[in-house]
Amino acid sequence: MNIRQMIFWTAIGLLGLFQGCVRPGPELSGINPDLSDLTYPVSPRIEMVETFHGIKISDPYRWLEDIDSEQTADWIGAQNELTSDYLDGVAKRDAIRERLTLLWDYEKYGIPFSLGGRYFYTHNDGLQNQDVLFWSDSLESPANVLLDPNDLSKDGTIALSSWSVSDDGKMLAYALSEAGSDWKEWRVRDIATGRDLDDHLRWSKFTGAAWSHDHRGFYYSRYDEPNPGTEMKGSNTNQKVYFHALGTGQDQDQLVYERPDNPEWGLNAGETEDGRWLIIYVRHGANRLNGVFYRDLQDPGAPVVELLDTFDAKYWFIGNNGPVFYFQTDFAAPRNRLVAIDIRQPDRKHWLEIIPESDDTLQRVSLVADTFIATYLHHAHSRVRLFEMDGSFIRDVELPGMGSAGGFGGKRRDQETFYIYTGFLSPGTIHRYDVSTGRTDLFRKPEINFNPGLYESRQVFFKSRDGTRIPMFLVHRKDIELNQNNPVLLYGYGGFGNSMTPYFSVSRLIWMDMGGIVALPNLRGGGEYGRAWHEAGKKLNKQNVFDDFMAAAQWLIDQGYTSPERLAIMGGSNGGLLVGACLTQKPELFGAALPRVGVMDMLRFDKFTIGWAWKPEYGDPAVEEEFNYLHSYSPYHNLEPGTKYPATLVTTGDHDDRVFPAHSFKFAAALQNAHAGKAPVLIRVQTRAGHGAGKPTAMIIDEITDIWSFLIRVFDLD
Repeated sequence: MNIRQMIFWTAIGLLGLFQGCVRPGPELSGINPDLSDLTYPVSPRIEMVETFHGIKISDPYRWLEDIDSEQTADWIGAQNELTSDYLDGVAKRDAIRERLTLLWDYEKYGIPFSLGGRYFYTHNDGLQNQDVLFWSDSLESPANVLLDPNDLSKDGTIALSSWSVSDDGKMLAYALSEAGSDWKEWRVRDIATGRDLDDHLRWSKFTGAAWSHDHRGFYYSRYDEPNPGTEMKGSNTNQKVYFHALGTGQDQDQLVYERPDNPEWGLNAGETEDGRWLIIYVRHGANRLNGVFYRDLQDPGAPVVELLDTFDAKYWFIGNNGPVFYFQTDFAAPRNRLVAIDIRQPDRKHWLEIIPESDDTLQRVSLVADTFIATYLHHAHSRVRLFEMDGSFIRDVELPGMGSAGGFGGKRRDQETFYIYTGFLSPGTIHRYDVSTGRTDLFRKPEINFNPGLYESRQVFFKSRDGTRIPMFLVHRKDIELNQNNPVLLYGYGGFGNSMTPYFSVSRLIWMDMGGIVALPNLRGGGEYGRAWHEAGKKLNKQNVFDDFMAAAQWLIDQGYTSPERLAIMGGSNGGLLVGACLTQKPELFGAALPRVGVMDMLRFDKFTIGWAWKPEYGDPAVEEEFNYLHSYSPYHNLEPGTKYPATLVTTGDHDDRVFPAHSFKFAAALQNAHAGKAPVLIRVQTRAGHGAGKPTAMIIDEITDIWSFLIRVFDLD
């Protein structure tokens, strides 16, 4: 992994013809009127009151933040038992699991790349819990297993979370994580022999490994060893860059760069492709406005030069021609552009624009075969264009349709690159692209037992509360009758500048074959239309995201696609916050809510693990104006006793050290206490699971089975 790839992936910090199992939409009956009252586990309320800016705030379920206590463990066990009992009443539950398993059982490939005369890629034969890493001498020769994480744990909960190959293709640095944790442990494997060296590195998070040009070691970032008992809960600050030389212990790693004067800075580093410069990427939490520093590696005593230190824009290092550095940036270009900065004359007046801003959002640039490959978003779907190094346009890459394209990595000397294309009805297909000729060859295409001709996808636009025009994708079977009886799954995210683009999902085939419609709006807070779109949905503008989502729901109802009783909302992480906020603000608009690993306590999100890093996105509870805004929509604090809330299934993992699981625990307890209706309010806590990355296939299938089973019972789809 080179520096621009490592920086890109670090900072970015998700279903077959199906007949005979469940009926399509037009035949569905009405909402089940006999949802019995449930006896919820006792969730003791404690006297816990804090004063924020003169306002007294009650936190009666604070005890659930002690996630390892016996009391919390008993509460989780009782809640899981209630949820399991409720879902056991769904007659089609086993059929859903069987169909999911059948559809999921297809080969999946990662994007290949070539180093040192070898090709590397991941592969899953279908139902393996974790992808396997392979290498081969050519694209046609037999593949060799390099690392199989499935051999490392019986339950599949040890995952390959990061990996990087030295430029000579001889060594692999790889990181394993366990039970879904963000913590990773690094090891090194000799690729020819398949044997591990003695190298073992710990306490690493939010980093890749970047090999040195001479292959003698790699750069990585880590934190100080946490105090015992705080590994899954304590704040992560003071990240430092180290260089690890092969064959040495971690205690001998060279400290490359630290900033104790800025403990909230995140730091990552790697060498330029020519080995001349060390590039240090500096970020402040989840803020997309970052800095870039460098050091001249030819001079052992050279200082670190703070090239871009004003944190006024986003800067991605793309590559260099000697002292000329290329950056993708949104400085003076909200939808991004490519500029050249000569570090001998770094003043902005000397910057040279290579690829100017356009009407489409420039999503990513790579430098392969002395060619800039630029991936754009056009109304949230991909376009790809090639440019000479002086910015002259060469050609477009022809894509199969309205979908998402990713990849296009490689070295300047490479003549080929690989990319993956996916859409709502197109499983991820890998292509080889010859940069000089423009020829595209199919590398791998999944074979799945479904007929895409039975489904359709399209893009619509609606207006939000303030009149802003919002795009939304709709996907469903062609043979359903569009009426208010259709069950709709409205899925959203809307935050951190992340874009929601078309992608294939086995699980959603199941939903569509139950007569369901999938709706994915491109909410503000995302990156679909660049920096302005993101900023319109962050901090004191966060309500715009919720308004966009609720406007999408209302549009679907007004246009006759569904009714409130048939409308389910889903989102994960920041999207879990979205669902929580919307169900508290307008509970009558939805029939079901599915908040997954959500951020629910907006007054204490900054107290745990990496939560402090989200203050640039959400705001700071310590600042009075921002506290008042956070308090106004915090899901945990805006539940009103005596309110009839929609049927809700909260999901989280007991080892989630990204979004601390107590967010979900406290919200579920408070929602059960406030709820006045008969609709079920349940929580499902997955053991030995985290935020989602590295989750074994078996666990994913079980969780999706339970989610669809919940909606089957709530919407009476059985």
